[in-house]
Amino acid sequence: MGILIKPIISEKMSTQAEKLNRYGFVVAKTANKLQIKHAVEAMYGVKVDSVNTQQYIGKVKQRNTTKGLAIGRVNSLKKAVVTLKDGETIDFYASI
Repeated sequence: MGILIKPIISEKMSTQAEKLNRYGFVVAKTANKLQIKHAVEAMYGVKVDSVNTQQYIGKVKQRNTTKGLAIGRVNSLKKAVVTLKDGETIDFYASI
């Protein structure tokens, strides 16, 4: 499995991309900042200024079923917010 799993395309990340030149990715849990930087530069052909990472622990969810209460946990993940150098952009919709 690669370093970059998928880009985060949300309203909040779109606003940051327009105003602050930041893009979000879900990355492998074992990836460090240097690996993420090299993966983004290789995949999108841009220059990365900085990388910030965040670890998310999966939330505990419960629901009522006919057999009783089912308790489970949502998968945990690691996010990376990548800031690009001035003049660089990533177009996620170019390949559609």
